[in-house]
Amino acid sequence: MPSTKMTWAGRVVSVLAILPFVPSAGMKLLRHPEVFKGMAHLGLPESLIMPLAVLELLVVAVYLVPRTAVLGAILLAGYLGGAILAHLRIGEPIYMQSLMGVLVWLGLWLREPRLRGLLPVRQPVV
Repeated sequence: MPSTKMTWAGRVVSVLAILPFVPSAGMKLLRHPEVFKGMAHLGLPESLIMPLAVLELLVVAVYLVPRTAVLGAILLAGYLGGAILAHLRIGEPIYMQSLMGVLVWLGLWLREPRLRGLLPVRQPVV
């Protein structure tokens, strides 16, 4: 029987992990001027704004549905990998993108007993 505390901790971590994606997608959908500045700064074409917004919302939705959460984590990791590459290409730090990736997988690991079985954290031998 999975720990209720662990499951709830996983839900909280998962929500914290996806929280930045929702306003990011919203700003892209609303075509906020800051999005255009950010895309130019990263050297990305404006034509990617809407596809990225839709992609962000879709992968977050897939991640939040328990039956598809593992696929969602894989997709979010891929999305964040692209963000990491875009920032590394222009010499910017990748702390936030890396932290979000860790939180995505930690949240899923805490709330999904099957994943804990695949990726166990071993107790130290005393």
